Amino acid sequence: MMSSDHAALVYAANAPAALCTIIGIDGSFSRRCGAQLAIGRDGTLVGDMADNCLQNELAGQAKISARDGIIKLLRYGKGSPFIDFRLPCGSGLDILIDPAPQMQHLSKCVADLDARRATALSLAVPAADDRHFLRMRRYIPRLRLIVVGTGAECEALQRQAKATGVEVEWHVAGQHFSLNTVPTGISADPWTAVLLLFHDHEWEHRLLAWALHTSAFYIGCQGGAQARARRLESLRANGWDDTALVRINSPVGLVPRARAPEVLALSILSEVVGAYEALHPHP
Repeated sequence: MMSSDHAALVYAANAPAALCTIIGIDGSFSRRCGAQLAIGRDGTLVGDMADNCLQNELAGQAKISARDGIIKLLRYGKGSPFIDFRLPCGSGLDILIDPAPQMQHLSKCVADLDARRATALSLAVPAADDRHFLRMRRYIPRLRLIVVGTGAECEALQRQAKATGVEVEWHVAGQHFSLNTVPTGISADPWTAVLLLFHDHEWEHRLLAWALHTSAFYIGCQGGAQARARRLESLRANGWDDTALVRINSPVGLVPRARAPEVLALSILSEVVGAYEALHPHP
């Protein structure tokens, strides 16, 4: 499943469409600055601006923009000239409508994301307008999980991640790799979380050393207080300092003392998604 944050971009890169982008928020809104909606020539809407009335209004404005061949910058809600259109939140939104974005630029962004590279799209904001408007829409690759371990916790985490559209790899200890080794071809980038879910913590030693050498934004390990203390003692003995060790999240997850596999999986996934959302370039 595609990241919803990229859906409008991908659609507009592959079919003629207007691309609407929130470039300013005056107050609060249920979507972040940079949220996008693609509007196809046949009226298809791809993306999410949280408000169906707003999306339908933008579809109408996109038709006018395409007919006139001009980029529109429209204000909705507080301070808007559209007195018959209000936002329930009481805030003001500044939305850029580009009726014909450069598809080669969109395609480059999509290619970058497919290659798991951060990327950016320049927005055609009129130069004379407010300097505080968003002028560069930045994107990061979708969240990816690497789960290493065995048992019901791994099964539950894989199942829940897939159900929410999160990319997940599960490397089964004893099947895909042996003790004191790392699975072949495994890698972690700055948008990947590494979860080591073992009850036999001897399996962790080589894997933790590998994980700490990667740029993974999140490293998590399960285990009780004694296991956590022994883990840190062993890592320090092998030369890892506190700057490295602080990257290890343990106990893992948001729910204290989670025991049931489904609860632990949900707890872990929630914490990881929260950490990933904090990486988004547009808060």
